[in-house]
Amino acid sequence: MATTVSTIEDRKRLARRLAGSGRGFAEQYGFRVTNNPSSLFQLLCLAVLLARRGDFRRALDSAHALPDAGWDSAARLSRSLPADRARVLRDSGQRGDVDALAELLGELARGVVGRYGGDLRRLRSAARRDPTRERALLTALPGVDNQVTDLFLRDVQSLWREVAPVADQRALTAARRLGLGRSAEDLAGLAGGGESERLAWLVGALARVDLERRYAEWVA
Repeated sequence: MATTVSTIEDRKRLARRLAGSGRGFAEQYGFRVTNNPSSLFQLLCLAVLLARRGDFRRALDSAHALPDAGWDSAARLSRSLPADRARVLRDSGQRGDVDALAELLGELARGVVGRYGGDLRRLRSAARRDPTRERALLTALPGVDNQVTDLFLRDVQSLWREVAPVADQRALTAARRLGLGRSAEDLAGLAGGGESERLAWLVGALARVDLERRYAEWVA
């Protein structure tokens, strides 16, 4: 059930409350959002795992398990053995075809290493900071589709400001239910226009509301 937000000031007030933690989705769950190769690759792996069906907590646990196993960069993950990746993923709670997921993550790591030397900042440079081109280069990587790209850029827009506004499907679902709008542009207006960092905080909070089914605490 959605709340009724009657005025623009009410919507802005609710948006400020949601973004009040000053952290985006990934940071809320213990992932650093910094513009360095290791952090960016871990965020991309998190996006790939979150895009899979199933409990999102398993995706978070698996995304943490990869660097905990010593694979905190594309280069290190690319050198890991498929059987080792599969074991770590199973131990972190992954279900279904874990061997295929392990192979996919290996292919992704090798793709990032082969095309960008393990550094996604080079992808940004190759795209000349053009958002359309950045999306095209991301979706050309193994295992990365439009959904994964949205999940990755949801947090990275605080760093790569040219890609904003970005809102993933769960964030938009929560925004509609809470009366905050229907598009990333609507949310950007509530977050302060060009403030991509604040937008990332708001979008991340909305995604958490939907994933954790926390609507009741935000209903007026």
